[in-house]
Amino acid sequence: MSARFEGKVAFITGIARGQGRAHAVRLASEGADIIGLDLAGPIPHVVYDSPTQADLDETINLVEGLGRRIIAKPGDVREFDAMREFVDGAVGELGRLDVVVANAGVCLFETWDQITPETFKFVMDTNSTGVWNTVMASAPHMVEAGGGSIVLTSSYAGKKMQPFMVHYTASKHSVIGLTRAFAAELGQYGIRVNSVDPGPVDSGMMTGGTGVAYEATNKSNPRLTAMGTTFLPIYRNEAEDIANAVAFLASDEARTITAEHLSVDMGQQYY
Repeated sequence: MSARFEGKVAFITGIARGQGRAHAVRLASEGADIIGLDLAGPIPHVVYDSPTQADLDETINLVEGLGRRIIAKPGDVREFDAMREFVDGAVGELGRLDVVVANAGVCLFETWDQITPETFKFVMDTNSTGVWNTVMASAPHMVEAGGGSIVLTSSYAGKKMQPFMVHYTASKHSVIGLTRAFAAELGQYGIRVNSVDPGPVDSGMMTGGTGVAYEATNKSNPRLTAMGTTFLPIYRNEAEDIANAVAFLASDEARTITAEHLSVDMGQQYY
């Protein structure tokens, strides 16, 4: 593996498992030191298995096994002051910040009439406000450093829509808007801002009661279930597929790419 990120530091949210872990391992394998945040505990409302401290510890072990430094702890992206304090301290210890991956997110399976004010707020606070918090806690360090790359995790649902997920679809569309708006204002500092937009990923969100919840909501309106059919004979990404895209967007190979939205969805957005 090349050393595209040698001497650089990356901050990644949702780092305990799945895509976040894949991003950490991929960037560390190319030379980056890592700052990581993850709830690493029970997530309210979701039907899939929550990440654990053991998951977070495994990510730490994997990064350290590559010979890189990592500062990671449990934390909630909805809590701005705590996140900013953590990032400030970690950047002070590691010396700089070059890459940010706002990856943390939640996914609920609810038809439009099952969504409550509480669940709508929870999804928006995590997937939209949590991304805003991540950028706001990180960008000042990148301005000071004279540039960098920010990658926000949106979704197929942010470019088209996801049936039976009004809140998730709204939150991921908002990430597309955040990408463009931050790219416009941070560009003068040499900071690029892009989104990565995955289709389904074989990760922790596919565990527990996800299959049952997915089938239950599909029955409410079977006409919509064909949406998002893939063009390729592949039906789920591996987390490493998304990490490949993130590593490209974060690297100097993408130095003139900003305000862009890179789909990794097997063509789903067009069906």
